[in-house]
Amino acid sequence: MADNPMKEIVIEKVTLNIGVGEAGQKLENAKLLLNTITGKKPATTLARIRSPTWGLKMGDAIGTKVTVRGAAAKALLSRALEAVDHRMNERSFDRGGNFAFGIREYIDFPGLKYDPRIGMMGFDVCVTLKRRGRRVLKRKRATARIIAPSHRVSADDAREFAKSALGVKFIEAAEQ
Repeated sequence: MADNPMKEIVIEKVTLNIGVGEAGQKLENAKLLLNTITGKKPATTLARIRSPTWGLKMGDAIGTKVTVRGAAAKALLSRALEAVDHRMNERSFDRGGNFAFGIREYIDFPGLKYDPRIGMMGFDVCVTLKRRGRRVLKRKRATARIIAPSHRVSADDAREFAKSALGVKFIEAAEQ
């Protein structure tokens, strides 16, 4: 029996995210960092709720993110995994087969050196996986549902993909 190409798991996108909690110089430094890493213009993330405890109003700029797709996403992910020595916690995977991990300091990222303008900050790497054919959910014309549970990416499928295709080794929570 030949392998079904529609069952192949692929990387849909890689999103880098930095939450700073306030607008100002910290946010500009975070945008500069993401631009340096990806070469793309980062988007500003806004507070969705009001929190007087944290001094947040709805609509305040609190972070920045950038999304990378295609071959650039795969290259960015391999560099990000090098920063964490290809080690991840098994609990980093959600039910939809996506996974995320953090990089504590950007100087751990291969190819980056300390920049006094930016200071020290870390960022999150979020990876969204899909199977071929998922586009039917998102297209404008003739939108359809994916009913077969076997076509959805599960957490176990994502772990197996990360282990085989990306060379990830899983660690226990105590080892971190």
